[in-house]
Amino acid sequence: MLSLYLIPYLLILTGYLSNVAMLGLTVVMGLGVAGVGMSVMHDAIHGSLAASNVLNKIFGASIYLLGGNAYNWEVQHNRLHHTFTNIHEVDEDITGKFLLRLSYQEKQKYIHKFQHIYAFLLYSLMTLSFLWKDFKEISLFNKMSVSGMTKPFPKKELIRLVLTKIAYVLFICVIPLYFTSLTFGQWLIGFMAMHCTAGMILSTVFQMAHVVEGVDQPEPNNSGNIENAWAVHQLQTTSNFAGKNRFLSWYIGGLDYQIEHHLFPSISHIHYHALSPIVRETAMEFGLHYNAKTNFTNALGSHIRMLKNMGTR
Repeated sequence: MLSLYLIPYLLILTGYLSNVAMLGLTVVMGLGVAGVGMSVMHDAIHGSLAASNVLNKIFGASIYLLGGNAYNWEVQHNRLHHTFTNIHEVDEDITGKFLLRLSYQEKQKYIHKFQHIYAFLLYSLMTLSFLWKDFKEISLFNKMSVSGMTKPFPKKELIRLVLTKIAYVLFICVIPLYFTSLTFGQWLIGFMAMHCTAGMILSTVFQMAHVVEGVDQPEPNNSGNIENAWAVHQLQTTSNFAGKNRFLSWYIGGLDYQIEHHLFPSISHIHYHALSPIVRETAMEFGLHYNAKTNFTNALGSHIRMLKNMGTR
């Protein structure tokens, strides 16, 4: 996955390729960005890529090559999303999205009636948002620290955040412009092609796990509590879309087995295929629904219907 991202980058720096070829390589880089995000960084920051904590930290740092931040991802994804899955205003994956209503608790606007048409365009901008969204997390984490959900944003992480953003700009912008004859406009087209490819893939995969038919969005009671066991909550707020396409499963880091991932985030995704029938049988034994779409296409259709539903109800 790292090669899929870095080799096209190095080929572009040679300056020997046509503009069309370089544009094609930026699309390949986008596939690499998504692949690194799902198959390398995601597992590594969960601590499940390797038995060694050192290796997990090294490969988790691959998020800096994508323009993101390891600390923010660990807090927002590992702690908040995996603990408070599909809970409005706590799970950032469904809350406060620009022009999108992904939560029934979000205020409905007229434009949401058309979100099933324009949503995927916005999804393509996901990785671009890393460039500024990580800075917004500082005030968010500080605000949430009052309730004890997070800790105040550490000063050392703020320094790391600034330095890694500068390094990313040098890596993705300054170096290509310096070593090639690309104009800024040509570079910008390639930059957008890479990020839009990656953002479309990443957003779509993540949305098909939690914003599909049959998935709950529980509301806290008057005391602010979710009256359910954590494992049951994960089953009720998550959906699989694993089919027979093992190549797809490999490329997206086993995220088609989202139920298994949410129940066992510290276990490597290579085991999800074997875990799935055990989890399904156990859920049935205890009378719990195991929400699994038959394949990618089925899950995508379900997500689009959910977007349409949320836009009109």
